[in-house]
Amino acid sequence: MGEQIITNPTMVRVVLCLALYILLPFIIVHLFIRRKWAQKVGTVVMAYAAGILMALFGVVHFPVDSMEELAFSQWQATMMNIAVPLAIPLMLFNCDFKLWTKALPKTIWSLVGGIVGVLIAVVSGFFIFRSRGIPEFDKVASMMTGIYTGGTMNFNALGAALGVDKSVMAIVLAFEMVLTTPYIIFILGGGFRLFRRLLPYSDETTHSTNRHSNQSIEAPVHDVEDYGRMFRSNNWYLTLAGLGLSILFLAVGAGLSILLWKMGIIPANAENPEKPVLNELVIILTITTLGLIASFFKKVRELPKTFELGMFFILVFSIIVASMFDYHSIQGSSVGIGAFVLWIILCGGLIHLLLCRLFHVGGDLFTVSQIALLCSPPFVPPVVGAMGNKRVLISGLVIGLIGYAVGTYLGIAIYYILS
Repeated sequence: MGEQIITNPTMVRVVLCLALYILLPFIIVHLFIRRKWAQKVGTVVMAYAAGILMALFGVVHFPVDSMEELAFSQWQATMMNIAVPLAIPLMLFNCDFKLWTKALPKTIWSLVGGIVGVLIAVVSGFFIFRSRGIPEFDKVASMMTGIYTGGTMNFNALGAALGVDKSVMAIVLAFEMVLTTPYIIFILGGGFRLFRRLLPYSDETTHSTNRHSNQSIEAPVHDVEDYGRMFRSNNWYLTLAGLGLSILFLAVGAGLSILLWKMGIIPANAENPEKPVLNELVIILTITTLGLIASFFKKVRELPKTFELGMFFILVFSIIVASMFDYHSIQGSSVGIGAFVLWIILCGGLIHLLLCRLFHVGGDLFTVSQIALLCSPPFVPPVVGAMGNKRVLISGLVIGLIGYAVGTYLGIAIYYILS
C-alpha cells in the first residue's frame, strides 16, 4: 500500500487532502488568535468557507468509481464519524449547568421564546414546503431544529444519528451558512440598534453585580473560544484527560449499542446479520447524556481547554462536510431546502421577537439569545463586543449552552413527530 501511494500521484493527493482536513483547523485557530477580523467572522464560518472553497476548486474531487475516490470517501466517513462523538462531551464538560438554576426570569423567557419560535417555524415550514420534493425532509427538519436551538454540534450529531445522506447535509449546511451569515453581519453592523428600538426594555435583571461594591462584573469578550496557549499550556495533560474521558464515553455508547443489538432491540444489518451494529442514535444520545452528567462534577468542569479541543474536532468535521458541497446540486429540490431554511430564520425570529416583547425582554438580551440559538455560543462574544454591553454575555452563554444540551433531544423529537 505504501509503495502504491508513493508511485500513484492521485493517491498522494488523497493523503494530502486528508492531511489538509487536520491542518486547516490549526490555521483557522491561529488566525482566530492573531487577527481581529477572524474573531469577528468566527472559526465555524471560516471552516465552512474553507471546505466550500476546496469543493469549488475541485481539490477533493477524484475520478468517479476509482480506487482513489473509494479510499478517500472511506477516510472521510471515518474522520466524520469520530470527530463529532469526541467533540460533544468535550464541549459539555466546561458547562456549569448549575448556573441555569440561578438564571433570572427574563433570561428564561428569552430562551423559551427562542426555542418555541424555532419549533413553530420548523413544523409549519415542514407542511408548507413538503410538496417541494426535499429529500429526507423529516430528517432535514430534525437537523434544522438542532442547529437553530443548539448549533453545528447538534446538527452534526443529528445527521450522524439519523443516517442522513452526506450530500444532503452539505447542501443544507451550505444554505444555512449562506442565509445565516448575512444576518450575523447585519447584527454586527448595527442591526442590534433596531432590536433595541423594538424592545426598549431594561436588561438590568441580566446584569451580574458584586453585592459588596454594587458594580457590574463584566466577563471577557473572548472567553468562549480561548485558544491562547492551548498547545503550549503546562496543563495539556489535563486536557488530554478530558479527551480520554470523551473516548471512554464513546466506548460506552458503542458498547450499549452492541448490547441492544444482541438483545434484539436494535435490528441487525440486513447485508451482514452477524456483524455488530453501532447505532449512531444510541451512541449520540449516550455520549450527550454522559457529558451532561460529567459537567456537574467540579473536577471535570475545571479541566482546561476541553471546549476548545471539542471545537477543534467540530472544525475538522465542518471542513469535511462543507468540502462535499456540490454547487451543481443547488437546483430543484435544493432550492426548496433554501426556502425552508429562510422560513425558519424569518418566522422563528419574528415569533421570538413577539414573545420577548410580550414578556418585556430587552433588545440586547433578545439579540444574544438569537445569536446563541441560531449560531451557537461561540458567536455570542463578537456580538456582545459590537453592542458594547458585556453584561448580557453570561445570559447569552447560558442560553446557548442550554441549547447545546437540548438541541439534539428536540431534533430527535421533531423527527419522530414528523415521520
